[in-house]
Amino acid sequence: MAEPAGNSDKGSNAAVSKVVGDYVKGLSEEHRVLVVLKSQLYDGSWEPMLDDLRNRLSGKPYIFKLVNRVQSDIERIEEMQRFEAEHGVDLAEYVDLS
Repeated sequence: MAEPAGNSDKGSNAAVSKVVGDYVKGLSEEHRVLVVLKSQLYDGSWEPMLDDLRNRLSGKPYIFKLVNRVQSDIERIEEMQRFEAEHGVDLAEYVDLS
């Protein structure tokens, strides 16, 4: 897991990298899939992804088998979104997107 490019303050970056590294290591497969989708399908933004999931819950077209997971995915995204904001990072820079 590499540090994102452009960081010059080694002391605070090391602390952030440890926190982020520990967080990323603890992500479930479902969390990782959401990070990949955010990066590859939603131009790196959580909001359009959350909008899409909420639209599915509100009765707009959705795949029935996914409806039970939609609320869980929204909760996962909101939690990762808070983590990114709190630590000033993009998890896509730390999660293998392949």
